[in-house]
Amino acid sequence: MAGNKYILSIDQGPASRRAIVFDPSGSVLGVGQKEFKQIFPKPSWVEHDAEEIIATQIDCIKDAVKNA
Repeated sequence: MAGNKYILSIDQGPASRRAIVFDPSGSVLGVGQKEFKQIFPKPSWVEHDAEEIIATQIDCIKDAVKNA
């Protein structure tokens, strides 16, 4: 991958996140995906831990690049 240009896309969903590495033509080269904990403090409320969001997103990026 060195010396070439790629696109890293980050998808932050309500229950999981993923990172995808694309080549310039749009082909998927690698994907990383992780679920994260949802916290329900009251009915109809959902919270997430900000530190967990960052940590799992970094893991997804690492996995996507490794898989590429």
